[in-house]
Amino acid sequence: MNTLVAEPSAARPRSAPAVDPAAAVARTRARPGLGDTFNQTFAMAWRALKKMRRNPEQFFDVALQPLLFTAMFAYVFGGAISGDVDSYLPLLIPGIVAQTVLTTCMATGVQMREDMDKGVFDRFRSLPMSRIAPLAGPMMADLIRYLIAAVLTYLMGLLLGYRPGGGVLGVVGAVVLAVFTGWALAWAFTWIGTLARSARSVQGISMMILFPLTFLSNAFVPADTLPGWLESFTKINPVSHLVSGTRDLANNGVITGQVGWTLLAGLCVIVIFMPLSVLSYKRHL
Repeated sequence: MNTLVAEPSAARPRSAPAVDPAAAVARTRARPGLGDTFNQTFAMAWRALKKMRRNPEQFFDVALQPLLFTAMFAYVFGGAISGDVDSYLPLLIPGIVAQTVLTTCMATGVQMREDMDKGVFDRFRSLPMSRIAPLAGPMMADLIRYLIAAVLTYLMGLLLGYRPGGGVLGVVGAVVLAVFTGWALAWAFTWIGTLARSARSVQGISMMILFPLTFLSNAFVPADTLPGWLESFTKINPVSHLVSGTRDLANNGVITGQVGWTLLAGLCVIVIFMPLSVLSYKRHL
């Protein structure tokens, strides 16, 4: 009796390589267009505004700091620097505006780091949205905080006796210049927020950078009263250009070269730190 011999079975097929579901879904999604990017950015800005409304303590620094700093610096340094408070206010108020807006923009990087630590940005990974929207949206909402800080500073100055020679248009121009500069510098702090390990470290690094630049400027004292080496640093300090530009607009109603240098510096900061922030943010996805 013949014994049937079974043919050797075909080789088993190799196991399929593992596929990352998130990567597969990302490849099937269409890239957001320019219109989608704008819509998503405004949606994220609206989210940030609702978050501010539910957390009123985020407005404490922009509401209390301008009032306290303006009154404190005016009465403490007014007589020593300019002889009296009224003479010191045209020098002080634009400097306080610059300082308040710049210190306020530090919170942008801190809040973004807090969202990243809480896992909020992890949820954005699964959404078909532009990578810049989660960064630019909150920064657009922060424009309201900068505006509040600048307006309150000028209102406090008016209560103390400050009368801007540039009129309403000059003050509006000074506010716009300060708000734009704060928004531009916020991109640098956003980049720091994507690199630092905690919100506390973001705040510490930001203060270490910004406070020396603010106080080693012509914001509170005339530059010609400083030692020679410090006066030289003050003249090249970008904060000094901002303060001088806001003074020219608010006190005299004129657009000078200081305004142009401030705008140019702000644009350079945006061009450098906006792409760095997006690239650093994408590494966390």
